[in-house]
Formats: sequence, structure tokens, C-alpha cells
Amino acid sequence: MKDIKRRIKSVESTMQITKAMQLVASSKLRKAKDKADKARPFFNALYETMCEIQAENEKFLSPFTSKGKAEKYLLVVIAGDRGLAGGFNANVLKLAQSRADELGKDQVRILAIGKKSAEYFEKRGFDMLNTYINVAETLKIHTASMIADDIVEPYLRGEFKEVQLFYTEYVSPILQQAVSKAVLPVEIRDDIPVSKALPVYEPSAGAVFNSIVPKYITGMMYGAIVDSFASEQAARRSAMENASDNAEEMISELSLSYNRARQASITQELTEIVSGASAQE
Repeated sequence: MKDIKRRIKSVESTMQITKAMQLVASSKLRKAKDKADKARPFFNALYETMCEIQAENEKFLSPFTSKGKAEKYLLVVIAGDRGLAGGFNANVLKLAQSRADELGKDQVRILAIGKKSAEYFEKRGFDMLNTYINVAETLKIHTASMIADDIVEPYLRGEFKEVQLFYTEYVSPILQQAVSKAVLPVEIRDDIPVSKALPVYEPSAGAVFNSIVPKYITGMMYGAIVDSFASEQAARRSAMENASDNAEEMISELSLSYNRARQASITQELTEIVSGASAQE
């Protein structure tokens, strides 16, 4: 009975922690989604402008729209800085690892964002371009711009053939999915509506396009990191909710076992009293 009672207290303490983590994750999730929603319109406008420039200039050429001649690929992998979030980290790391295996380890460099991403690829001996740890929660545009510079500058020098991004996309509070997107070369869609009045770009359409791309990639990194952080909080909230439910179920089962043991003890004591009284008679 003492062991069961001690176990109940231990599970109750654990349940208090999981409930607290669930509430914290819910609060951070709302803030992260607000941040992502506010930033998205500006960077969507940048992308539409790039599409217009491409559509209006048939012979348009840019180093950002053609594959590099190098053999190496850069994989930008965004994961969390902490665990206890279900399969959040494992899913995106598995997706990136699959792509790295497909290309060949020697043909890949990694730009890791998040402690779990950095630890995973460093432990497996990948060639690391750079690592960013503990930046997601307090992410600023300046930090996203630094990450974009780490991507754009080597690409312009011809060090990478392609740049791919791996992160977890927030779909709903109960669904988050690991996805991959092409960063460079820039994929220009042809279904973006073009304005009827053709704008005049100074000094040239190409110069404007090339100046927009780094800002666009900055926005892509910013959005992906914020989206990934929101997904992490949603996954952690779900995991902690499940853990709290399991703890309640365990406490219920332990309480039942405790009551049975207590009833058995009382029954044994009564039997001993009755037996003693019968022996005296």
C-alpha cells in the first residue's frame, strides 16, 4: 500500500509538470502564428514582383534562376531546440536524412537551425556550413537576413548546385507535416497574374530582380522558422496533453489497486479478529 501511494504521488507530480508545459506551449503557439501571419503579406508581394519581372522579360537571365555548376547541394534543416514534442524533430530530420542519402553524404553541406538539427548532423559527421541555435522563439528579421546571406553568397560564388529547405509546416493545431522546398534556384510560377500597366524598373529589371531575391529568401527563412516554431509548440502541446491524460488514467488505476489492497488488508484483519474470538470460545 505504501509503494502504491508513493507511486500515485509521483505520477501526480509528473502530471502537474505536463499540464504546465501544455499551457506554456499553447501561449507560445498563439504568438508564433501571429508573427507568421503578419510577415507573410510583405514577402508574398516580393514574390509576385519577381514573377512579374520574369513574365515581362522573355529573355531575362539571373544567377538566381539557373542551377549552379558545382556538384554540392546545401540542405537547410530547421528543427527544434528542445525535445518532448512527440515526433516533431524526428520527422523533419528523417526527411532531410533521406534526401542526403539520395544525393550522397559527400555531396551535401548542412545549414542547421535549431539545437536538435545541429546535434543530429554533427554527430553523423556531415559537413556543416553554419549552425543557429536558440533563435526561433525570439527571431528577428536581422537574424533571418544573416541566414539568407549564408545561403545567397556561397550560391553566387558557385559553391552549390541547389539549395533546399526542410522544415515542419503548421497545418492545424493537431496536424504538422515535415516538408521540403526549393530555395535556389528560384522557382518562378507562371500562374501569377501580371498587372496590365508595365512598370519601369530602374536601373533595370534584372537589377531589381537580383536585389529582391535576397530579401525574398530572408522572408522565406523567417516564415519557415516561425512556422516550424509554431509546429513545435503545437506538437508539444499535443504530446503533453496526451501525457496528462495518460497520467490521469494511471492515477485512476493505481487508486483502484490501492483501494483493493486496503480492502484486502481490512478483510484480513477482520478475519483474524473473528478467528481469535472463535478460538477463545
